Amino acid sequence: MRNAPTILHLDMDAFFASVEQASKPSLRGKAVVVGGLGPRGVVATASYEARVFGVHSAMPMAQARRLAPNAAYLVPRFTLYRTVSEQVMALLRELSPLVEPLSLDEAFVDLEAGGAAWDEESARLAGAKLRADIRAVTGLTGSVGLAASKMLAKIASEQAKPDGLVLIEPGTERALLGPMPVRTLPGVGPATGDHLRRAGITTVGELAEAGEDELVRLLGKAHGHALYAMALARDERPVVAEREAKSVSVEDTYDVDIHDRLRVGMEVQRLADRCVRRLRGAGLSGRTIVLKVRRYDFSTLTRSETLRGPTDDPAVIREAAARLLDSVDTTGGVRLLGVGVSGLADYTQEDLFAQAMPVRSVEEPEAGAGGPRGVGSPGSGGEAAVERPEPAERQWRAGQDVRHAEYGHGWVQGSGLGRVTVRFETPQSSPGRVRTFFVGDPALEPADPLPLVPVLSRPPVRPGAPISGRHGASPRTPHGEAAGQVSSEPASLPKSWSGKGGGEVTSRP
Repeated sequence: MRNAPTILHLDMDAFFASVEQASKPSLRGKAVVVGGLGPRGVVATASYEARVFGVHSAMPMAQARRLAPNAAYLVPRFTLYRTVSEQVMALLRELSPLVEPLSLDEAFVDLEAGGAAWDEESARLAGAKLRADIRAVTGLTGSVGLAASKMLAKIASEQAKPDGLVLIEPGTERALLGPMPVRTLPGVGPATGDHLRRAGITTVGELAEAGEDELVRLLGKAHGHALYAMALARDERPVVAEREAKSVSVEDTYDVDIHDRLRVGMEVQRLADRCVRRLRGAGLSGRTIVLKVRRYDFSTLTRSETLRGPTDDPAVIREAAARLLDSVDTTGGVRLLGVGVSGLADYTQEDLFAQAMPVRSVEEPEAGAGGPRGVGSPGSGGEAAVERPEPAERQWRAGQDVRHAEYGHGWVQGSGLGRVTVRFETPQSSPGRVRTFFVGDPALEPADPLPLVPVLSRPPVRPGAPISGRHGASPRTPHGEAAGQVSSEPASLPKSWSGKGGGEVTSRP
């Protein structure tokens, strides 16, 4: 483990909920819960105001509503979250080439690898400058932990929440870890924690006192060795940049079990198309198609098929998913479906077009099958009667962006009984007025999210050009020579960020 606290862990504060509060002035300082709003929905993120009532991530949404009935409950807007995440990750990459994203709102950074920090003072300045840059560029807050290892940096960022910075000084790690619960350490989940508790081990200090041999006896060789090392504050894991994705998948959970086999097939085709869009968006293809089915009794089945080579062709992936569905019994109903692609590559194999097997389309039922309303099906008589679907009522979801021809940009507060309530405001406005419309009002349309912060009118940074004072002090060499002038402006952002590197890079342990 290195001697200087130059590993940085960034964790954005209540990220999804904070984005919603920044986007909607009327919700700032209020309890906000983001997640699935249906009967089977779960909480994705709760604002700190909602956490006061006991609401937390992964909680069933029905339970959250009982705990905080007056909170604002919103659907996630992942397009906006990814955009903000890319802005944050771009700032991290200005600090160092070694950035290890863990999720949209969390990442490790090796400051030493980018020359951003080499001792306690420079690390603290880099962390403070990063927090200021994030606030300037996104309007959001993030908590920063600085330490000599990844494990300790993550623990430090947890202590820094919300909107703070904590640096763990080298030499103080054992004293800091000792009284903490064993669940603090990576790899100690509920099962391992209960196993250790039954053995009389509840804190990290007690874990260290138990000794390596005892932990190996209790947990097995690999886990025992790893936990003993971490209990002694030893963590040699490097920061790994641009982790290679192992699979791309999409899935949906349904509020009501799907019993109709035709509907199940259509859902699988729709998920396959979404999966292809994600594949192509990442510039990837894959060889193995995976179907996931969770049935009414919560039993989960997975089926897979491996092709001759990688593909991103929607016809091939749809047909493979349909073949996999044929092998699954959906009698009794389906509550979740998912389609994924693994065995990823960054090229396709064109001869896979010949691999697509002809399968019966699930778009229409067989003749005489008597399809559901809205699907053309030949009748039992001589002439086919095709039923035309009635126009579907538009669905407005709480939190959704909309635009009205007269009142401008707003967001859906709620809908029901043929009406939709909209609050008209923008991220830069004061709390706006609420108006109610019929759900079919032609003047009301879905809209794209607005930027949380107006785009900075600064010239872009030339690739490879030095950024003056980007760490909050004049850039210096490890020997301390000044290399430029101090700038108090936030680091500028590139116009786009691809998230793809030229290969895997690792930090020195």
